[in-house]
Amino acid sequence: MILVLMILIPFAGAIVAAASGRINSLWPRIVSLLALGLGLVAVISLWGRASWSPGLNLPPGMGSIGAEHAWIAEFNRAWIPELGISLHLAIDGLSLLLILLTFLLGIVAVVCSWREIQTGVGVFHLNLMLTLAGVIGVFLSLDLFLFYFFWELMLVPMYFLIAVWGHEARRYASVKFFIFTQLSGLLMLLGILGLYFIHGNKTGVYTFDYTRLIGTDLGPQGVWIMLGFFVAFAVKLPVVPFHTWLADAHTEAPTAGSVILAGLLLKTGAYGLLRFVLPLFPDAVAAFSSAGMALGVAGIIYGAALAVGQTDLKRLIACSSISHMGFVLMGIFSMNEIGLQGAVIQMLCHGFSTGGLFVLAGLLQERLHTRDLAAMGGIWPLAPRMAGAGLFFALAALALPGLGNFIGEFLVLLGSYQVNNALTAIAAAGMVLSAVYSLRIVQRVFHGKRSESLLVPDFSPREMAVMGCMAAVIIFLGLFPQPVLDISGPSLKSIIAPMQNSRTIQAVSGDMNRAEPSRREAP
Repeated sequence: MILVLMILIPFAGAIVAAASGRINSLWPRIVSLLALGLGLVAVISLWGRASWSPGLNLPPGMGSIGAEHAWIAEFNRAWIPELGISLHLAIDGLSLLLILLTFLLGIVAVVCSWREIQTGVGVFHLNLMLTLAGVIGVFLSLDLFLFYFFWELMLVPMYFLIAVWGHEARRYASVKFFIFTQLSGLLMLLGILGLYFIHGNKTGVYTFDYTRLIGTDLGPQGVWIMLGFFVAFAVKLPVVPFHTWLADAHTEAPTAGSVILAGLLLKTGAYGLLRFVLPLFPDAVAAFSSAGMALGVAGIIYGAALAVGQTDLKRLIACSSISHMGFVLMGIFSMNEIGLQGAVIQMLCHGFSTGGLFVLAGLLQERLHTRDLAAMGGIWPLAPRMAGAGLFFALAALALPGLGNFIGEFLVLLGSYQVNNALTAIAAAGMVLSAVYSLRIVQRVFHGKRSESLLVPDFSPREMAVMGCMAAVIIFLGLFPQPVLDISGPSLKSIIAPMQNSRTIQAVSGDMNRAEPSRREAP
């Protein structure tokens, strides 16, 4: 039942926040923080329940998928049994980490919008909390129909966050965001239906349940169904060339919207690849893996090159996300545990580091009324706390050793090197470009000559507390990532098990085919 509550708490918080906004603009903020705090307590309690030695003694009462996968908690009730639709929710180490990230960045989003959002505060927090509830539903759903329901749910309130509380070109950016994500979602829906009918025709059981669909023999149609899922997740990740919505949406969104977009919505694409694409389509993924890694490398280089050429601070940070998420895609399609562990660490650290940079950009825009790097400069003496935070998050973005981003990118490169050393070498060159645009932020914003009339208030204690907490997480993951590796390890092993089995079958089949001519030649 705790899994249902983790979705219902943000829903209830959204409704109460909207109603309380008619009384006082302070109440929606407090209600949202209380709801997110309750959800955070629930996630932490589940982490304590999941504290076991990987591969040894699992907690009692855990559901399972075969012998390879175990859930920390599970909820399964019939919803529309005639169509094989159920309310099937489950959480393992992978989804636990991402839901923890959701509640933490949700709190950051509420705090950083404290001064920025002054109109329609109740409705703003209604949309913010509904977006978070949709994201949590995506991370918990094991019924593909339910997953698609939450996948679409989180898009609508995010559209309103951008369209109503965004900046100058907000309507264009919101419509572009909605069109890209909606059309790609329809492709995924077609893939879900294809999987549903093929499984039903072969087994006589029509179901949307993930645990029953694993292992379905899809035949030649498997590649096309996999591509339907892949495109939907690639748009959200985003993968080059499906990335063009990202910079506009990030640039025009309010600060809280940018934090949620970069920190969470992009991660739903990576999560979809890990949870659904890899286990459901092992043969198709094995054939597609080289192309997937190449797309990741293209994103790393192209996103970094785009970031270097930007003069708008928020657009620069948005383009850098394309590069960072390229490492995630590359780690996923390396299809080994080291690469997948690196992808998970990178997902978490990107949420905090890029989220911190977007908070910084939003607060700078609030104070200077511009995002143009050419109009900034010389801020360090005026706002040393802001400058120190900006320097830290810029160093995190360039993957400085000792910070979590370095661990993530290093593990991705280590795992990818075992598969394709040429692509790994090219991806490593992208880290050089990340140093260029990260240090450019520090130089253009905080150093150089400043205008005589420039007045920049430094971070308030509330703002500094938020930035300090995000920085602490990045430092912790850089110095002591083992708890994250331990909690996600069993989940990732179970995810890649079908592909390893597929590779083993292919290898055995290949050996038998090579041996067959010699048998025929024998007298």
